[in-house]
Amino acid sequence: MERRDFFKKAAVVAGAAAVGTSTSEAGTTVQPIDNRKVSPVAFPEKRPLIMYSDRPPLLETPRDVFTSVLTPNDQFFVRWHMPDIPTYIDPDKFTISVNGLVKKELMISLTDLKTKFEQVEFAAVLQCGGNSRSAFKPIAGGIQWGSGAMGCATWKGVRLKDILDKAGLKKDAKWIGFNGSEKAAYYETPNFVRELELTELDDKVILAYEMNGEDLPYLNGYPLRLIIPGYYSDSWVKMLSNITVTNEYKSLFFMDVAYRVPDNETESETPEKKFPKTKPIKKMNVKSIIGYPLNGDKLSLKSHTVVRGVAFDDGHGIETVMVSTDAGKTWGKALLDDGSLGRYAYRAFRFAFKPNTLGKTVIMAKAINKLGEEQPLSKDILWNHGGYKYNGIDEVTVEVV
Repeated sequence: MERRDFFKKAAVVAGAAAVGTSTSEAGTTVQPIDNRKVSPVAFPEKRPLIMYSDRPPLLETPRDVFTSVLTPNDQFFVRWHMPDIPTYIDPDKFTISVNGLVKKELMISLTDLKTKFEQVEFAAVLQCGGNSRSAFKPIAGGIQWGSGAMGCATWKGVRLKDILDKAGLKKDAKWIGFNGSEKAAYYETPNFVRELELTELDDKVILAYEMNGEDLPYLNGYPLRLIIPGYYSDSWVKMLSNITVTNEYKSLFFMDVAYRVPDNETESETPEKKFPKTKPIKKMNVKSIIGYPLNGDKLSLKSHTVVRGVAFDDGHGIETVMVSTDAGKTWGKALLDDGSLGRYAYRAFRFAFKPNTLGKTVIMAKAINKLGEEQPLSKDILWNHGGYKYNGIDEVTVEVV
């Protein structure tokens, strides 16, 4: 498909779904997603996903995808901030600029990235800071994501360190600013720019042009995306076009106003009270999601059932996943995969049981990482106005028949 036709086709599909008509691209099966009934919609390069907006595109992965350690590209969630996204990018003409406090400014093409630098590849989880926001009570502001604003992929590209070494940093360099090609519809809206302190840089921060062995999907940041494993996705700038090195932090809306949580680990905000001191969200906390069974599924009495899902954290690594099939009264240890994809990837888990009581059954899962940090009960989650970093113990309710 010509890239210039991409959003034209996407708009037609989304519009058809919005008015209730059917197309070959629009999902027609109504599914329960985190207790909500939705009709998935398929955008170009994507299978049917849960749509919150078509401009900018906001698409959530269905829960049943989270039984595998890698999320297929065509089922990977989508989150853009600005409605003006380039309709066509020529990979043969694309370049990324490296400027600011460097000894040599660079204009690097995709071919340069693939041939003139060492190539690296690893798996890492990408998760929106507002994932599971709909679980907050009372309701927090923002897109009411279920549990599917996340995914895990293998990312291939070039170390940011190697690019900066080629440019040469000046001695007073301290900050790196990143911005992509998405733009606001109104001139007063701030651009989506993120900054990274040089002390946060390591060999896992890369510029990726491949995802799961293929070119990045257009909706996931084609042709180049910043990858910062362990960090929430607001730091993973899409359609990366410019890198600027500076000696001081620049005030930015998306770091100074948006994507912030209270700088208080012991007390919740309330809808009437905001904490004056906040901090940006950066590293992810420990979390697990049940991919099977789903809310509303019917299980046969005494049947052999295997609860399956995934768990992850910011890279310290998952030590244990515990599963309860009686609403938290008792817990058993799930079996984990071998962790061969590395510490930034999902760990898949499974737990076998036989339902022996008719009626509603609540299945719960909680992950514990190698630091001993574990998912809290939902009632113990500290509420915040932005609805960020929710990681309460996951649960689904099924019916045994």
